[in-house]
Amino acid sequence: MSAETTFDNCNHSKDPVVGCALEGIATTVAGIKDVSIVIQSPQGCASTVAAGYDAHEVDFTKRKVGCTRLFESDIVMGASEKLKGMIKEADQSFDSKVMFVVGTCAADIIGEDIAGLCNQLQPDIKAKLVPLMAGGFRGNAYDGLEMGLEALLPFIKRRQTKRRGRKPRIVNIIAPQANLNPTWWADLEWVKQTLKSLRIKVQTVFSHNTSFEELEQAGEATANIVLSHDVGYKFARKMQQTHDIPLILDDIPLPIGVNNTTRWLKALAAHFKIDEKVEPLIKQGEEMVVDTLRKRALMIIPRYRNCRIAVSADGTLGIGLVRMLFEELEMIPEVLLFRSAMPDSRLILERELHSLGLASRVIFSADGYQVKQTLEEFDVDAVIGSAWEKYMAEELGIKIAFDVFSPTNRETYVDKPYFGYEGMINMMEVIANDWDRAFRSKEINWT
Repeated sequence: MSAETTFDNCNHSKDPVVGCALEGIATTVAGIKDVSIVIQSPQGCASTVAAGYDAHEVDFTKRKVGCTRLFESDIVMGASEKLKGMIKEADQSFDSKVMFVVGTCAADIIGEDIAGLCNQLQPDIKAKLVPLMAGGFRGNAYDGLEMGLEALLPFIKRRQTKRRGRKPRIVNIIAPQANLNPTWWADLEWVKQTLKSLRIKVQTVFSHNTSFEELEQAGEATANIVLSHDVGYKFARKMQQTHDIPLILDDIPLPIGVNNTTRWLKALAAHFKIDEKVEPLIKQGEEMVVDTLRKRALMIIPRYRNCRIAVSADGTLGIGLVRMLFEELEMIPEVLLFRSAMPDSRLILERELHSLGLASRVIFSADGYQVKQTLEEFDVDAVIGSAWEKYMAEELGIKIAFDVFSPTNRETYVDKPYFGYEGMINMMEVIANDWDRAFRSKEINWT
């Protein structure tokens, strides 16, 4: 069983590694093609919104973003008229079906009535106005993702007729963007292709490259699948209440590593009663991993045995990594640092640790200060995390650090999944290369 680690004098974050609620909302909105966003904020907040669009690799020419560019005088005197003008201008310029009008920290300080202003303007605006307050006072990026998802719920149409007999195999995918894989869209594509091979239709993705029509038709699905252990559970439960669509696969790790991928596929097959269809996928995938490792990795895997490792990740990847590292690479996860609070997935983590007989130390909502303090206090041989953790490890004298997660210093970005059997091989490639680099001399002067 795990033991949660706490820190003195940490009531306030020293060095946050997770963005504010605005970034989370922007990451949701950026995944929908036919909507725009207006922010009541200083101009710097526009870069936070841009980060949401960057996550989806949306070209600048396709971004529909308006910012009121508040100044000190606006904060003192109020800026309602400025926001009204921006909404009207954005409505004419963007011609979008829906416009999210988002208040940031500045609007919170002013006490701007975003909802009232939108209600007043709505008769004169073609786009449907959706008011939201997303100041950093209201939470981090994960909270913002939840806010953004909840704002989409009223647009989902109800099924007109009740289904009789066997339900069709149709799913919605929720929160694939809440994922520290630098190419998380490759994880989403792996899931979509796997479902397609099993003749399971993906109705709507909340949200990535999603049309507004797809969003409206999400009520046609017969199951929801959340691709995050950090975000999306609240939204899925509300969809279950309002549209009678059950959330499935929510009590097991995501498909990371061989055993977790097999478990995930079997649970999917059990729900849709297609066990015979999934067995060939499992056999083919497991054979691919074994054959690849037999050819290329048998000589390197023994070096990981009993390596004490600290994992700094999100719940989405971190929970699944525990079994992969311990069972499949024979490492010992001494410390687990998670960027989010993970209220909906802690039980999954506890079950994993208990079944593996691990007593890892666990930190939730870890900020930069806590990550560095933990690496300094615990005796670990290696760290798996992002470029941030790699720099911290080097500063603390930890020789081996794996730069696997976002933000990363990888020079070449290729759409490689971390989910599935292939995903394990992709992560193994990063880990093996970083291990080799750690032992290369940095002192040799070749001249």
